[in-house]
Amino acid sequence: MRVVVALGGNALQAEGASPTAEAQLQVVKQTAVHLADMVEKGYEVIIVHGNGPQVGRLVIQNEYCSKITPAMPFDVCGAMSQGMIGYHIQQALRDELTKRGINKPVASVITQVVVNKNDQGFKKPTKPIGPFYNEEEAKKLIKEKGYAMVEDSGRGFRRVVASPQPERIVEINTIRTLIEKGNIVITAGGGGVPVVEKEDRSLEGVAAVIDKDFAAGKLADELDADVLMILTAVDKVAVNFGKPDQRNLSSMTMAEAKRYIAEGQFAPGSMLPKVKAALKFQESKIGRKSIIASLDKALEALQGKSGTVFVG
Repeated sequence: MRVVVALGGNALQAEGASPTAEAQLQVVKQTAVHLADMVEKGYEVIIVHGNGPQVGRLVIQNEYCSKITPAMPFDVCGAMSQGMIGYHIQQALRDELTKRGINKPVASVITQVVVNKNDQGFKKPTKPIGPFYNEEEAKKLIKEKGYAMVEDSGRGFRRVVASPQPERIVEINTIRTLIEKGNIVITAGGGGVPVVEKEDRSLEGVAAVIDKDFAAGKLADELDADVLMILTAVDKVAVNFGKPDQRNLSSMTMAEAKRYIAEGQFAPGSMLPKVKAALKFQESKIGRKSIIASLDKALEALQGKSGTVFVG
């Protein structure tokens, strides 16, 4: 069974922990145990991960050191984060599999994802990235670099970028080949590096953030996966979240998912993209399955013992 696994932020960084490479690797080693459990049971696992805090820190490092060495553009920082996080996951997962006597190669692919330059997301950028600036600095960046800047809750001004929908994964044939040769592939990290395709079919990176859950859904569709599994910090999707009448859902029909979305049951920056991505994959072809579950119960969720499964 082919499973595309989308790892949430809790799979890479512990809440409140120091944002060091060493601390990240320790969390990733724990994540690798859960991934190895699935591999050991015979599931064909493809891994997608987020990169929110990591790419933000890379941007800050670049901006603050720009007087010493030129800052890298945002799409390049996205590629750098793919390499950094992919390195940690592939090392930790390889080591965990080796402990279990499983000889299976793990490889990361720096992945470009085509987006539409006319996507509505580019008309109103909303994703904050990088450091805070005062008003004078913000105006200078708008004038000199054309950045979109917004005031952030009285803390200063931040750059915001678009969050377009993924249309096509550029390296999909490479990914397929690696999978067919028995590799566990880590791909579309951080949602992939967003690129637009020009008239001559050449690609150009753009300053944007593709939601990793939507990218995982697109990857799962293009790989004709059996399961899209979105892993997060909670065991199940809930309605009336945080209220006395909160209800955790073991299953959700597509009709129910659409109704809950219309009711505003899911937070836009949290559960909403997960539910939308799961719903889209579920609807794309009969026989596919979408699951939202917690990282530490991933294998149980695949076995129908935990998580929220989309049905009907």
